[in-house]
Parts: sequence; C-alpha cells; structure tokens
Amino acid sequence: MCRFLIFKGKEPIRLSHLLTRPAHSIINQSFDSRLRLDRRRPVNGDGFGVAYYPQDKELKQDGPCVFRAITPAWNNQNLETLAEKTESELVFAHVRASTYGILSETNCHPFSYHSLCFMHNGGISNFGKIKRRLLNTIDDEYLNFLKGSTDSECAFALFLDTLRKMGYDPARKEGDFGHSALRQALLQTIAHLRDWTKEANSGLEHVEPSLLNFAVTDGSSVVVSRYITSRVDEAASLHFSCGSSFVESAPGEYRMERLDRNQDVIMVASEPLTFERGDWTAVPTNSVLTIKNQTILLHPIIDEYYQADPLYLRSSALVERKGFMGSVPLANAVEKDVPPLEREGRSRPMSAVHQM
Repeated sequence: MCRFLIFKGKEPIRLSHLLTRPAHSIINQSFDSRLRLDRRRPVNGDGFGVAYYPQDKELKQDGPCVFRAITPAWNNQNLETLAEKTESELVFAHVRASTYGILSETNCHPFSYHSLCFMHNGGISNFGKIKRRLLNTIDDEYLNFLKGSTDSECAFALFLDTLRKMGYDPARKEGDFGHSALRQALLQTIAHLRDWTKEANSGLEHVEPSLLNFAVTDGSSVVVSRYITSRVDEAASLHFSCGSSFVESAPGEYRMERLDRNQDVIMVASEPLTFERGDWTAVPTNSVLTIKNQTILLHPIIDEYYQADPLYLRSSALVERKGFMGSVPLANAVEKDVPPLEREGRSRPMSAVHQM
C-alpha cells in the first residue's frame, strides 16, 4: 500500500538524501519494500509525489512546490534530477498503491491548497456510502477545488472546510495557522469520517475499519495522525526519528546522528528509511504527532476506539494483510512508554518519549 515521508529540519537537506540515495529510501520502498509483510502486491507503482517548501520567504508564501507523476517513482529521470538539485527544510513525499480512484496525476499525493499540504496513507471504509454526505457538507470553494477522484483528496477538502468553519481562512498566503489549529481541524475531520462511516456501516457485517494516517502542514507546523476505527486492530504503521543530522556513512547507508540533545532533524515515515532499530520510534495507534518548531508532541485520540489499558496489545493481522504494516519489530518498540500521559489526555514532549 501507500507510503509517505516527512522531513523537517533546521537546515535544508538535498532531496536526494531522502528520496533516492538511501538504500531503503521512500522511492526504493516503492519497488523493494523489505519490511512489507503483504506480498500480494509488492510494489507501490501507481504514481508518486513530492512537495517541498522554498527557502525564500516570499516564494514560500505561495505554498509548496509540488511534483507529481503517474510513472513508477523508481523510473522517473526528472525526479532523480530534481532531487539532486533541490534543497528544502520541509518535505512531504508519497508513493502510491491505489485503493480508490483511477491512475492519474490528479490522484497522486501530496495535495496542496495555498500554504497547506496534505497526504494520506490508508483508506476510508465504504467511502462510496458517505461521499455524497461529505460533498454536501463542504462549501462550494472546496468542492470546486477537487480535481481527482480519491477519498484522500475529499478528506483534504473536508479538512479545509473544517479549518474555515473554525475561523481560519485556508487561502491566506502566509499560512502559519499554528499547530493547535491544525491539530484541532484534523481531529474534527477524523471525527466526521468516523461518525459518518459508523452510521453508513450500521447493520453491515464484516466491514473493515477506516485507516486514517493523515499528514498536514502549513509550511511551519506539521500534524500527523495514526488512526483506525477499531478498538482491537493496529493502525497503519508510522514511525519517527530525530537527531542532530541525517548522514550518509557509506554509499546508500544512512543513519540518524545524535551528537547532542538537539532535534535539528525530524523525520516521520510509514516505513523506516534505515534498518537501525535505535533510529526509529513507533507512533502509538490512535494518536496524533505534532511538530511545533523542532519539538515533537504526542496526543492520544480519546474516543470510542481508544484503549486506556497500557498493556493492551492490538492485533496487526489486518494491516499486515493489507500491506500497511512497515515493520513488526519496530511497531511496538516504545508504545509501553506512552500511556501514562495518554490517560491524562496531555501532550507528551519528545524528550519524554525518546532519550537521545
């Protein structure tokens, strides 16, 4: 299934160090996903996209530069050339294995709207049953914004509409809505989709849950969810890593370097870019990760699918079967460290989760 990657750094990084050079880069994952357990569809060949914010402040106000194509990511010379010649402090990248919508450039992630950028890994359960309701809910501006046919782009339109109804104008050039506003809008978007699909699926047997790993940024703050509409199943895999720099120790071999306790580099990925266990930390199922400046916060999503018991083990069978689990050993690496603050419903600073 799909994979996405987020990079946020104090200093810009050349895109090739994220997309093409690492042996297990997100582009290489698209055809050589060594950690994928689902072998029925072992490639992500239904297009790709990369969005990066320019370093020039004036250009950044016009939103991210977005490059998308329907060709397999590993066979696109333009992407390879672009990645070698481009640097950015904030990068969103996505490789697609379609679950909803035809193969077209308009269906490739990331999606952008002025300063905002959005991508999704997963799928909305029985989306056809709630699509009309979703489209009837959003304002015409965001209905007309839709160009593709995916559930993911519709979810982004719903997010934009939600942000607008919270009192923020998604079209403002400067962006910078603040991490709290982005998180609140994303949580409300998830709540709408959760409630609508629950109502639409009422009375149906054997309905698979929605997998809602969303990522959104305004060019400054980043908010990412790892969520599933189930009390017993794991959500699609999601990991993060941080340190002083992401360095190439040998051709194709990268590691997260930690020379001090600074978080100069923060990365979030569906599947780890390195095979070093200590480089990556799992985001707990049904929680939201927020990057505020260079600080990471974790917030639990407390609803009917929340598990308060810190010892409860969710089943990974569903996401393994659907190809959304990037790594079983990493998936439960530190989740036992998180629940004490989850029960209080508070955010958890990065320093409390991962000691460097």
